[in-house]
Amino acid sequence: MIQQISLKLKPAEAANNAFILEAAAAELAVKKQSISGIQTLKRSIDARSRQAYYVLTLKVFIDEPFQQREHLEFNFNQVRANAPRAIIIGAGPAGLFAALKLIELGIKPIVLERGKDVRARRRDLAQLNKTGTVNPDSNYCFGEGGAGTYSDGKLYTRSNKRGDINRILQLFHHFGAEENILFDAHPHIGTNKLPHIITAMREQIIACGGEVHFEQKVDRLVLTKGKVKGVQTQQSGVFDAGHVILATGHSARDIFRMLHEQHVLVEAKPFALGVRIEHPQSLIDSAQYHCATRGDYLPPASYSLVEQVEGRGVFSFCMCPGGIIAPASTDPGELVVNGWSPSKRNNPYANSGMVVTVDEQDFEIFKEAGPLAGMLYQQSVERDCYEAGGGKFVAPAQRMADFVNNKTSASLPGCSYIPGLNSVNLREVLPAAVHTRLAGAFQAFGKKMRGYFTNEAVLVATESRTSSPVRIPRDKDTLMHPQVQGLYPCGEGAGYAGGIVSAAMDGERVALAISRAI
Repeated sequence: MIQQISLKLKPAEAANNAFILEAAAAELAVKKQSISGIQTLKRSIDARSRQAYYVLTLKVFIDEPFQQREHLEFNFNQVRANAPRAIIIGAGPAGLFAALKLIELGIKPIVLERGKDVRARRRDLAQLNKTGTVNPDSNYCFGEGGAGTYSDGKLYTRSNKRGDINRILQLFHHFGAEENILFDAHPHIGTNKLPHIITAMREQIIACGGEVHFEQKVDRLVLTKGKVKGVQTQQSGVFDAGHVILATGHSARDIFRMLHEQHVLVEAKPFALGVRIEHPQSLIDSAQYHCATRGDYLPPASYSLVEQVEGRGVFSFCMCPGGIIAPASTDPGELVVNGWSPSKRNNPYANSGMVVTVDEQDFEIFKEAGPLAGMLYQQSVERDCYEAGGGKFVAPAQRMADFVNNKTSASLPGCSYIPGLNSVNLREVLPAAVHTRLAGAFQAFGKKMRGYFTNEAVLVATESRTSSPVRIPRDKDTLMHPQVQGLYPCGEGAGYAGGIVSAAMDGERVALAISRAI
């Protein structure tokens, strides 16, 4: 007999397999000797009461052989020499998962990535952090694995209508992620481990006959009578194919300009902009777990906050427990920050994006740029923040309560941001539509979460790459651009995803659409 049960256990109990066995036997009213094995189906934390608990959904095998967790099988066979071809611009999650799916479908993927492979990319990140020198094509946003590789590897998504989340998680596990991503409520790989997984995906693509080309910056689509015939790169000239996937990520401004200049329809879209806020992790732990210290059996606590202020949403984004704030700029003279966590989440700080929705009324000053107005607005704020920091990607910063009280901080707390901080009044740097709503939200969040509103927290500007400021339209059935046959906008950069898993699912959807069109 196999039974499914749910247990609510104290953290120390949930870490003890012998206790779980005893609890399962008691719940099912059977002898523990009758249980041949237990499989965890789901694991989450319930911290709503004064005591934090683990909630485990378990599959219990009683008086029959234990069966290991079933894993999906993937058919990555060699593509034929004469197989149809598809070009993928971008080796982020949308591009890589599209490539893997194309191989399963017998189509040869040709992946063109403007940045470097995941190992070489690490050296450029070190230069950016230590010397304030940014490589526009190899940074936290560009390079193998995309923006997610070196910004945390969080796999949580609510996009369960866009594809098969379990399949995506199973693929990550297939390429080396730990099995707990299959049952944790908020799965997380970690920036230290994700590069090895991305490398394994690339090696699989190449082993099956696909191609992956690094440092290939696309500067033109080859178009004939409304059909795509290939792409041209600065380094190697033309790559031919009648199917092209645009999986360039949310920061590929040159691609948005290229499309606009080639009269390929793009549209401005709302996005969000604000700051990255950092608290001591111990403060967040205390607030969320209702205790002085979290102990040895609970992970560093996270949070999710949202508030409507003056008619717009203010919300936390990409929360990184035990994390680090990093410079995510893609160009000199523009300052962008993001956050990431290692797999153990063992750094002393907790950071999160805290952003305000911005839209066409904010872009009005750039309206002559048409669909690129939001992009120019985003860029102008990033330049203002770079200037306010004083150069070399030193970030303008302010204590939280000082920000709300419109007071420049006399000193700043310790912070994980390596290039350093410069104390400024962020109300003089950020747009009024953003800073007034942030100030209102921080006070509201302080009422929702004890200790959150504090001068121990520091605001670091600017968090501006939450999503793309441009949408590349596509037909809802064919997933093809409405004007260009064979061109498939895909993933976060095109406006159809928001994170690693949703981008990966969208890559697979587009690969299936191509197989139907061939």
